Amino acid sequence: MPSRHSVLITGASSGFGHLTALALAERGHRVYASMRELTGRNAGASAQLLEQASQKGWDLHTVELDVTDDASIAAAVERVLDLGDLDVVINNAGATSSGLLESFTAEQVESVLRLNALGAIRVNRAVLPHMRSRGDGLLVHVTSGSGRLILPYFGPYTAAKFALEAIAETYRYELRPLGIDSVIVEPAAYATELGNNALRADDDAHVDAYGETGTRLRSVLTALSGTPESVGGPGPQEVVDAIVTLVETEQGRRPLRTAVGATVEPLLNRINQAAADTQRDALTLMGLADLTA
Repeated sequence: MPSRHSVLITGASSGFGHLTALALAERGHRVYASMRELTGRNAGASAQLLEQASQKGWDLHTVELDVTDDASIAAAVERVLDLGDLDVVINNAGATSSGLLESFTAEQVESVLRLNALGAIRVNRAVLPHMRSRGDGLLVHVTSGSGRLILPYFGPYTAAKFALEAIAETYRYELRPLGIDSVIVEPAAYATELGNNALRADDDAHVDAYGETGTRLRSVLTALSGTPESVGGPGPQEVVDAIVTLVETEQGRRPLRTAVGATVEPLLNRINQAAADTQRDALTLMGLADLTA
């Protein structure tokens, strides 16, 4: 059995976060499953996690945490550290979007970026002083196939996940010499609550001007919801398994990127390999080749 870790997961009310909390707790790790509105709309999700933990004797706790609120993050991290160390943070909280990019207001795009990208920065800033003092830690960033592949009709979400990819890779270079790993998990499309809660474009007045392009939106969304991963394929558990493997892999041996899902793995692996080769060459020119080892 690998070493027991203390793990904080954001966005654990449903989807990957919820399943990962259960999987890690079952394997003996101490898990802090965090979510917004712990005593409000997510009270049921919290109760479900705690009930399973009680029945199984797992070391699992639920924590109030809003990744867009610095005070909420600080309170959550303080509570975790009051109970012991914090070894792993899984930045999973996020929300998708659907609609023609022109139909989203700037405020809507900002909200998607704030949740999917800036939320991870806020959480990481709160936990990194502790990890640096210990010289050990792991940051897991759950992005998306849309963090490497640009898909029409998902502009704000794609932009946010591209940003999170860049953020996570920057952490990788800057933190690895300090004993802290930063890794990325890139899931395909799966049947989770993420799609059901997608942000819809506010300004539909522009859609008609796009003609056939605008009317294809519904068919594209339907096609994506019918991918093998979302209808009878391996399902989101394979994403959870990938996260668990990263958590339990020895520090310094974790790959930067892990693509998950048969429909996107070959595409993402091609992009990721080309990017890794280019990054290595670029950092070598700067005298920083050791950071890509």
